[in-house]
Amino acid sequence: MMLEPSIDALQTKVKSKYTLVILSAKRARQIKELNNLMIDHPKSQKNVGRALEEINAGKIVLENNETLAK
Repeated sequence: MMLEPSIDALQTKVKSKYTLVILSAKRARQIKELNNLMIDHPKSQKNVGRALEEINAGKIVLENNETLAK
């Protein structure tokens, strides 16, 4: 089973795997609470997967240790 997006693709956006985990978990909680998905037609049914898709799409970025939604 292949996960989408791949870790290699995500690491072009966020260099640290630890930061990627924290960022995606934080965004998944926001998606759950606010139901404000930033991408159309996500492949994943779970909020963490959707958060990773948003990061891969460039909708969520990390600047100066702050999560920014574009």
